[in-house]
Amino acid sequence: MKADNDTHISEFLLLGLSNDPELQPLIFGLFLSMYLITVLGNLLIILAISFDSHLHTPMYFFLANLSFVDICFTSAIIPKMLVNVQAQSKVITYTGCISQICFSTLFAGWDNFLLAVMAYDRFVAICHPLHYTVIMNPRLCGLLVLVSWIISVLNSSLQSSMLLQLSFCTEVEIPHFFCELNQVIRHACSDTFVNDTVLYVSAVLLAGGPLAGILYSYSKIVSSILGISSARGKYKAFSTCASHLSVVSVFYCTVLGVYLSSAAPQSSHASAVASVMYTVVTPMLNPFIYSLRNRDIKEALMRFFRMAAIKGTSVLVVKKCP
Repeated sequence: MKADNDTHISEFLLLGLSNDPELQPLIFGLFLSMYLITVLGNLLIILAISFDSHLHTPMYFFLANLSFVDICFTSAIIPKMLVNVQAQSKVITYTGCISQICFSTLFAGWDNFLLAVMAYDRFVAICHPLHYTVIMNPRLCGLLVLVSWIISVLNSSLQSSMLLQLSFCTEVEIPHFFCELNQVIRHACSDTFVNDTVLYVSAVLLAGGPLAGILYSYSKIVSSILGISSARGKYKAFSTCASHLSVVSVFYCTVLGVYLSSAAPQSSHASAVASVMYTVVTPMLNPFIYSLRNRDIKEALMRFFRMAAIKGTSVLVVKKCP
């Protein structure tokens, strides 16, 4: 660890998931595979929604944004981890660490808000179906995504700027595979009371607020579904929000597991392992959940692949012609 002066350092050490050299190739292969699946799966969702006019609805507009955010979130974390594993290095520069915190906080917050927005969309669709197209108009949909992005940017900028005020005067070894905000704050040698306070207040407001909105929306949705007389009607109403409910459950359960494990003593490694779930596994699972449980997405993907195959065949035929 190189020190610039008594209070500032130029790099941190990311201890990763394991120090066992024999496990490094396995970790590299596993995370590279999950990262590629995440990017490819979410990219296919975005392309299917973009090219299929049947999916140009508020629900799929929000889903495309969620897929984009998932790609960005994992890309802010996993590539650096893969580089370190491949190079057998644990170093991340001070600037790189702050940047990783900034972007991971931004996209994690945006992801959280989008899940709440999607819950509101399902609430309007099921509880107010006759007014759905009027309420969920393109202007409101764009505004909801924009406001979610602005709030996430402001929170990320606040957390990052406050982190820059801290001093790190000893060798900093972060027991994690990426620069996680709470872990970095713990290793500061200056007073972190303000940082801790802002972190926990923002967590309560920016995570608790969307979660409360999701719970309220689904309480109304369940109430409306129970009021439907026919079993077929209940199934049809529930099926429209089953995929989103699955994603929400996976996301919040994994995040809750991370913070419960980090609150326990001697839990740094357990927290790092638990973080794999919401940083890698959840974004990877989202495309599978939506494509397997959603007939519209499956049909759109089939049409997209058929169109790509036809275009590819046409290109080959043109090249063969003299």
